[in-house]
Amino acid sequence: MPTPPKTPTPRERARVEFTRDIKQVARRQLAEVGAAALSLRAVSRELGLASPSALYRYFPGRDALLTALIVDSYAAVSEAAESAAGELADRPPFDRWVGIGHAVRDWALRNPHEYALIFGSPVPGYAAPEDTVTPGIRVPFLLGSLFMPGAPGDAQPQDGTGAAPAPPAAAVPPAARRALRPLLDRLPDGVPPELVVSGLMAWTYLFGAVSFEIFGHRSAVVAEPRVFFDHEIRRLGGLLGLAGAPR
Repeated sequence: MPTPPKTPTPRERARVEFTRDIKQVARRQLAEVGAAALSLRAVSRELGLASPSALYRYFPGRDALLTALIVDSYAAVSEAAESAAGELADRPPFDRWVGIGHAVRDWALRNPHEYALIFGSPVPGYAAPEDTVTPGIRVPFLLGSLFMPGAPGDAQPQDGTGAAPAPPAAAVPPAARRALRPLLDRLPDGVPPELVVSGLMAWTYLFGAVSFEIFGHRSAVVAEPRVFFDHEIRRLGGLLGLAGAPR
């Protein structure tokens, strides 16, 4: 029989709760002063602590706290995207793409400061550690899976909708393969470069569109952002050649 999970001790539960409190205060600081001005001293002051030294048992410095916030933000947007994809698991990749796109946008609108932390300007003096890489590639990998041959729902529909299967992806020339080497080295052997390029383009297009809206670049030119985004994401899905896109 499997070993039952260990019940956390009062000390362990207190540590989890206080860590959560620290992050909540830090997120408020992100909204008020931005990531560059985040400080353990200000966090400790808002928590009512006499000295920031008590926080060092949880986060040894500002960068460690920033890293924790970044990892949490990547996890949150990934969970939103993965949930949307799961709800459309039996639909063509095009439909899952649209669902993922709206889920990412909705999360960004609810959490603009967390979105800015992971997709905005780099924080001066902060270098993201390797800990942020795996959480940061969950959505790109999810998008890449939409282009996998034989993925659920990628066959030609029989319901008369006029949706089409994906056309063959264009071959990736040697120079572009060399440029992709850092990404290809992270993937299992045998993943076609054509699939990698399609997933990378989908990632870039989706978050580029969301970033333009979140950072206000479209405020003077788009009157109904959600309506336009829906049109845009569907059009991009067709351009990317996702199976199930309308003819």
